[in-house]
Amino acid sequence: MSPATPYSWIGLLAGLLLAIAGAVGGAGAFFGALVLGAVGWAVGAQAEGRIDLVSALSRRSRG
Repeated sequence: MSPATPYSWIGLLAGLLLAIAGAVGGAGAFFGALVLGAVGWAVGAQAEGRIDLVSALSRRSRG
């Protein structure tokens, strides 16, 4: 059963709202909103099973 709104979009919205709530203004707040939005989307996409953060973060280069 899939939710009406995907978790990744809910996570993106939550991250952006947290950034707006904590923003003081200026370029730092803009980049903070981008970072928190991306983190929120990534967590939501992980919860949906669209991406696998564990394997993406644990990859090591072989050489």
